[in-house]
Amino acid sequence: RNHNGGGKAARSPRALVLAPTRELAIQIGEEFRAYSKFMHLRQTVIFGGVSQRPQVSALSRGVDIVVANAYYSKRQPFLELDVEGVRRTLDVTLMGAFHVAQAGARQMVQQGGGGSILFISSVLSFMPFATSMPYNAAKAGMNHMANTIAAEMAEHRVRVNVIKPGWTDTPGERQFTTEEQMREGAKNLPWKRLGTAEDLGKAAAFLASDDADYITGATLKVDGGMTLQ
Repeated sequence: RNHNGGGKAARSPRALVLAPTRELAIQIGEEFRAYSKFMHLRQTVIFGGVSQRPQVSALSRGVDIVVANAYYSKRQPFLELDVEGVRRTLDVTLMGAFHVAQAGARQMVQQGGGGSILFISSVLSFMPFATSMPYNAAKAGMNHMANTIAAEMAEHRVRVNVIKPGWTDTPGERQFTTEEQMREGAKNLPWKRLGTAEDLGKAAAFLASDDADYITGATLKVDGGMTLQ
């Protein structure tokens, strides 16, 4: 069986994982490998700084799976936001995902079609969390961008899906939240814990696998029931 979301002959697929830090990209990539069926996965890791197209040139080497998870977020009240901070959030979070997805999709088409593109969005894309307006808006834009790309790429057998994590324990989250705050906050969540990179890796592995061959333009919430409250 092939594991690239299309009809190409079986071979070792190449995956690109895009995250705000190298550490998180590697962690998600390791979980992706561990919980996927790609036992011989050739993996490339890209991290951060992808708001400009030249910085995603590594995609030209061939790619079957793209996981776009770069973001920038600086939590400030709306009245205190500055234009440059908003622009940086949109450039990295929204435009960074666009650049990587388009470069990956073009490469997949050149390879004959087939592939999987995963956007890591957020439940904040539809929950108006205070002090996070630029990030919330960027993720909301990502959702609609992903669905539109899915509609266009279906003819090339490239599947495009979205994962919406809830409150997740990441290095980025720890910049804003203390260990005690996360521990106490987890008590108020239905699943009584925060999400992890392992949870995202499992979801990404499923959506990129043959088991999800008929799934495109879909959104998978990985939030432990957070949005049920």
